[in-house]
Amino acid sequence: MSEARNNYKLRDEIKDYWSLRAEKFDLSAGHEIFTQSERDAWYQLITEHIGAGKGRKALDLASGTGVISHLLFDLGFQTTGLDWSETMLAKAREKSEIRKSDIKFIIGDAENTMQPLGTFEVITMRHLVWTLVDPKAAMQHWFDLLQSGGKLLIVDGNFKQADWRRKLIKMVASLFSMFEGKDRHGRDAQMMKTHNHILQRVYFNQGVTSVAVVEMLTDIGFKDISVQTDLSTIHRAQAKGLGFFKFLDRSVQHRFAISASKP
Repeated sequence: MSEARNNYKLRDEIKDYWSLRAEKFDLSAGHEIFTQSERDAWYQLITEHIGAGKGRKALDLASGTGVISHLLFDLGFQTTGLDWSETMLAKAREKSEIRKSDIKFIIGDAENTMQPLGTFEVITMRHLVWTLVDPKAAMQHWFDLLQSGGKLLIVDGNFKQADWRRKLIKMVASLFSMFEGKDRHGRDAQMMKTHNHILQRVYFNQGVTSVAVVEMLTDIGFKDISVQTDLSTIHRAQAKGLGFFKFLDRSVQHRFAISASKP
């Protein structure tokens, strides 16, 4: 095996995986936002957890194509989106130009951003925590990036959850050929294999739960932690784009929004 391959680490594999996903990322419901009702549901969730923008400096981690970054911009935050995939960032910048937003998109690792500490009043992320190699170190870094009184918002879910409800939904859906060929995000068999290979090796390889995240945040020193496990308003708004069985599957998953403050 070559030295280059020996030096190809899990973080590199994750980065390359998301770069490959970038081209079709915005085609899927649950990634891009296609309806005003879903946009309004996200506005409500963000505002309830971290308050109004009012020019506050926000860092959107693993910003991808800029979906959450643009919600923050719409709400009046001075927004920076950070992602380590240049392909994702290129899509985000294209979108920003079309929408005439002034979001700053920069390349960086969400677990070690290299940004000045004590800089941001808000840090957000969607579907990042489940991919982390060292989540406690990452959360400590986010704590250090925030100003005193700053707010953290995590939106994520337990995508490894395999209770009887999800098994039943998948079984019934398979009878209607809903899970054949490609999965709900347009991934072919090889990309799904890569995804599963990555998932087996990240820290939360058995799935990330709100309880585990809250425990880490508490240990680090975050305060005023709030957990929301009912994201049904968002899921209902996504229903048409997801299709019936995928909507059912999403509805029974353990998905959550967690906000916390730095004292």
